[in-house]
Amino acid sequence: MNKTASVVIIGGGISGASIAYNLAKKGVKDIIVVEKKFLTSGSTGRCGAGIRMQWGTEMNCRLSKFSTEFYETANEVLEYEGDIEFKQGGYLIVAATEKEDEQFKKNVALQNSLGIPTVYLTPKEAKKIIPHMDETKIISATFCQKDGHLNPFHTTQAFANAAERLGVKFMKYTEVTGIKVENGKVVGVQTDKGFISTPVVVNAAGGYSKQIGEMAGVDIPVYAERHQILVTEPVNQMQDPMYMGFALNVYIQQTPHGSFIMGRSGENEPRDLRITSSWDFTEKMAKDACTLLPMLKDLRVVRQWAGLYTMSPDRQPIYSKAGNVEGFYMSTGFSGHGFMLGPVTGVVMSEMILGEKPSLPIEKLGLDRFEKGELLFEPSVV
Repeated sequence: MNKTASVVIIGGGISGASIAYNLAKKGVKDIIVVEKKFLTSGSTGRCGAGIRMQWGTEMNCRLSKFSTEFYETANEVLEYEGDIEFKQGGYLIVAATEKEDEQFKKNVALQNSLGIPTVYLTPKEAKKIIPHMDETKIISATFCQKDGHLNPFHTTQAFANAAERLGVKFMKYTEVTGIKVENGKVVGVQTDKGFISTPVVVNAAGGYSKQIGEMAGVDIPVYAERHQILVTEPVNQMQDPMYMGFALNVYIQQTPHGSFIMGRSGENEPRDLRITSSWDFTEKMAKDACTLLPMLKDLRVVRQWAGLYTMSPDRQPIYSKAGNVEGFYMSTGFSGHGFMLGPVTGVVMSEMILGEKPSLPIEKLGLDRFEKGELLFEPSVV
């Protein structure tokens, strides 16, 4: 098999599908998305699928607000026959330290100035939203009703279906084995199914982004870190919002079908593309959940899984073209927030590839910021 494409996108997760859809919508023909397994087989299909607009920097607030508003009408815009299951039960983000409390007050002021309807709450007020929480463990909280939770499989499929109707071809179960560069320009992609001639390659490979970059001679300072999630048996609805604490290092959400999903970061998580599960996580996660939301102690754990966060040095996305290889673009380094930014990723990357003026503030998210020492740090992350 030898093919020709105007654009080859590597990665069949939310980013790849969204970029393909947005390029096709702008009239680009002969787009191929290459995915080594099935759509959502990587980080997208293993994420917690939470969506929030509560951030501490204007840039992240704007990017997430754009994506949230898109998700609100995505079924109609993408003409999806199914349902992406966007449930806007809100996020209750709790402060456990005085420093965090002060930051939250700044966050709310910023978010409100951008049209994000976040409110600042006392522990007593927070308990009215999640009655089974132990409010003595927190100092304050913030709440935004428009935050929520999606089905990552349906959402990605909705983008992919819309892209296919516009002529995009998805090559699944096809592995990229090399990227051919001549005279500093991309000329094609080698796969285990044959060669694809193309002048443009988009690296949306998630945890494998660094390896894809190396194939093109581009050094991307990211690494893949294992993150785990625990799931309980389904029970009657008792919690609408996501419960999240940055200092507490926890997020706990009840899904529409009744199960609770929860996760936390670990200091010693492997960085070798491993997606196994550990007893250490199970023990610590269960202890956190039962301490903060005591009613959960009677629930049974039914399964556990792991996925990869693609971590950048400042835990912010990389939306960029390569300075040393013409035609090579990258959408990576989301550090656990790639799914929630899926819609905006497609828009800004399509604009970049086509040389259009960016409609959202991404100028500080280029690859060159690391060489310049111009890192961007977000105060509101787990």
